[in-house]
Amino acid sequence: MDSTFLLLTSISVLIFIKIFLSLYSAYVFRKTVNKLPGPRGNILFGTSSSARKLKKEDRLLKVQICSIKYKDGLFRTWLGTEATVHIHKPEHVEIILRSTTNIEKAPLYKYMEPWLGQALLTSTGKKWMRDRKLITPAFHFNILEQYAIVMSEKADIFVKCLEKHININPQESIDIFPYANRCTLDVICETAMGVNINMQEDTENEYGKAVHRFTELLMYRIFRPWLAWDWVFALTEVGKEYYSAINIMHTFTREVIKKKKLVRESKCNIANENSLIFNEIGKPTRKAFLDLLLDARESDGNHMTDEELREQVDTVMFAGHDTTAAAISWTLFLLGNNEDIQNKVHEELDYIFSDSNESATTKEISQLKYLDRVAKEALRLYPSAPGFLRKLSEDVKIDDYIIPKGCVVALSSFGTHRHPDIWPNPEEFNPDRFLPENSKGRHPYSYIPFSAGPRNCLGQKYALLEEKFVLTAILRKWKVKSVQNQDNIKFYGALILRPSEGIYLHFIPKK
Repeated sequence: MDSTFLLLTSISVLIFIKIFLSLYSAYVFRKTVNKLPGPRGNILFGTSSSARKLKKEDRLLKVQICSIKYKDGLFRTWLGTEATVHIHKPEHVEIILRSTTNIEKAPLYKYMEPWLGQALLTSTGKKWMRDRKLITPAFHFNILEQYAIVMSEKADIFVKCLEKHININPQESIDIFPYANRCTLDVICETAMGVNINMQEDTENEYGKAVHRFTELLMYRIFRPWLAWDWVFALTEVGKEYYSAINIMHTFTREVIKKKKLVRESKCNIANENSLIFNEIGKPTRKAFLDLLLDARESDGNHMTDEELREQVDTVMFAGHDTTAAAISWTLFLLGNNEDIQNKVHEELDYIFSDSNESATTKEISQLKYLDRVAKEALRLYPSAPGFLRKLSEDVKIDDYIIPKGCVVALSSFGTHRHPDIWPNPEEFNPDRFLPENSKGRHPYSYIPFSAGPRNCLGQKYALLEEKFVLTAILRKWKVKSVQNQDNIKFYGALILRPSEGIYLHFIPKK
C-alpha cells in the first residue's frame, strides 16, 4: 500500500512539475513577445478575433497599415498562443533570410506535405541541405536553354488558345489568369517530368484538373483554421476531394518515374505504347528535371528512393506553375493600365523582331531589356509570393528587441515592396526603377520577390525566362487593355497573390 501510494505521489509530483514548467515557459514566452510593439488582444484569442473579422482581401492591406504605424519596423500578433512577428525593413529582413540556422518553414507549409512530403520546399536541416545541393544543377544556364524550347512552344499554343477565344467574340474581355495557369502547368509538366499533358488544349486532363483543384482546396483550408487538424479535415467533403486529388497526382508521378526507369534500364524506346505517358517518356531529345535527378542518383550513388524522387518532382510542379501564372497575369494587368509603358514594350518588340513571325529564341529574349524591367517592376507591386514565413529555432535580436525561439516571423515582400520609406511613390508602376543608375545603393533585401539568402528560390531565372517568353508571344500579336485598375482590383495573399475576381483584359490586334 505504502509503495503504491509513494509511486502515485511521485507520478503526481512529476506531472505537476511538468505542467508548472510548461506554464512558466509559456508565461516567459508571452511576456517576452509582448515587449514587442503590436495591437492589443485578449489572453484567450490574442489578436485573432479582430483578424477573423477582416475579409481575406483586406488582410494584406491591414498588415501594410500596421507596418507603417509601428515605426520600429516590426510588430507582433497573436493567434491564440501562437505568436507571429511581422517585419518589413530590409535590414531586419536580411537578419532572418541570411540566417543559416533559422531556416525552418512555418507550420502553414505543413498543409502541403500530403502532396509534397519532405522535399526542398518543406524540409529543413541536413535533409534540406542535401536536397538543395542535389537540385541546384538542374537550374544551370545550359539546362535552362533546353527548357526554353518548351517555354517557346507552349507560349505559341497560349496565343492560339487566346486567338480562338477572341475570334468567337472580339469585344469580350478575357480573364487571363486561368489561361496563364494552364500554360505554365503545361510548361512545368514537360520540363519537370518530360510529359506533355496538353492542358491548354485538353482542359479536361485528369492530372491537370487535380493540380488545379488541389490548389483551390489548399486555399480553402488555409482560411479556415478549424480545418487545421488532419483528422477533422479528412472527414469533410472538401477534405475527401483534397485527398482524392493528391492520390491522382501521386499516381501520375509514380507512373512517370516507373516508365522512366524502365526506359533507362532496358535502353529501349517505348514510344509505340498507347498512353500519353508512354508516348512522351521515351523522348531522348530533352532532359527533364526528373531525368537529371535519375542521372544524379546513378552517378553519385545518393540513394534517393523513388518516393523521394516523387516528392522533389511534385515540389517543382507545385512551385513552378501558379507563381509564374500570377506574374504573367499581373504584368499584363499593369501594362493594360499604363498605355505609355506598354507602347515602349511594343517599340522594343518591333525593334527586335521586326516583321518576323518566327518564335522567339533565348537570344532575342535576352535582348528585351525594357521588358525585363517591366517584369521586375510588376513583381515589386504584385509579388507572386506576397510573404515568407519562418519558425525561429533560436532567439533573434533585432535592434533593441528579442524575438524568442518558437515565434513565427512573417516577412512581407508585399509590404516591403510598397513601403514609402523604401520606394518613393510606391504605388506607381515605373519600370525605370530597375535601371542600373536607379538601383545603385538600394538595399539588396528591399526587393525580395523570390525570397533571398540560403532558402531563396532556385527557379527564379527559370520563372523570369518563362514569363518573358509568354509575354513576348502575346504582345507581339496584341495590345492589351485592362477592365480593372489598381484602385478597384481585388486580390488576396495566401501562398501566392491571387486576384479575387479574375484579371480581365481586352485584346486589340496590332496593326
